[in-house]
Amino acid sequence: MSEARRNGEGGPPRKRTPRIGEVVRTSRVTPHMVRVVLGGPGLAGFPDGEFTDRYVKLLFPPAGAPYGVPYDVEQVRADHPQVHWPVTRTYTVRAWDAAAGELTIDFVHHGDEGVAGPWAAAARPGDRIQFMGPGGGYAPRPDADWHLLAGDEAALPAIAAALARLPDGARALAFVEVAGPEEEQHDLAVGRGVDLRWLHRGGAEPGERLVDAVRAVPLPDGNGHVFVHGEAYAVRELRRHLRAERGLDPAWTSISGYWRRGDTEDRWQTTKQEWNAAIEAEETVIR
Repeated sequence: MSEARRNGEGGPPRKRTPRIGEVVRTSRVTPHMVRVVLGGPGLAGFPDGEFTDRYVKLLFPPAGAPYGVPYDVEQVRADHPQVHWPVTRTYTVRAWDAAAGELTIDFVHHGDEGVAGPWAAAARPGDRIQFMGPGGGYAPRPDADWHLLAGDEAALPAIAAALARLPDGARALAFVEVAGPEEEQHDLAVGRGVDLRWLHRGGAEPGERLVDAVRAVPLPDGNGHVFVHGEAYAVRELRRHLRAERGLDPAWTSISGYWRRGDTEDRWQTTKQEWNAAIEAEETVIR
């Protein structure tokens, strides 16, 4: 999933004491998606949780940091210059196997770009990483007449988890935008009532294909529960379309930007509240 991710949707992570995960195995799911499975005693007591968009905040010390796992973040900040402080990246939980004690996280990998992707590509069994969480705020409502799930690579783990949670026969439309056909994942739980559509970005801007597809699709009658997450500009357009133009009840929608093109996660985190406030004000004027 995308390096640039959301900053704390659904409230703060439930546990503020960092956990430690140990790499059990890794695999290349698609050419640009690396799956890392974490285990070890540091995951003892990790909660199953009610949410399908559960996320954790991974802590990455910079190369050459004069400390190793485990470490106290506040002590590191007190004892070392900022260049040695760990950076935080937020990732959705792809799966949690409580019986095996294994936590699965998917990472988008584009060469040396970013922090988390290169770490995942180089991870080997026995490597350790600290993280906070989980947090979350969405799960498919069992009383919904239908579901709409839409997002890009950043939202794919949450969409996959939501599809696996849907009751058998539940009606759902799922749109997932990826770079091209080689980035489609074929291990999603697609029930008999699910219409899953892969959208290939090609040379378009991130989110452009997603916006066009959702705008064009007829929505079923009844109460629909909506999950739309991904690139912030695209999400803003879909939020306006679904709430203002289609008239969907905000209480039945989970719509938020996980990342914004042109921004690092650090910058997105510092501006996201202001961005969301501006969108809320815009919706108020439209209504």
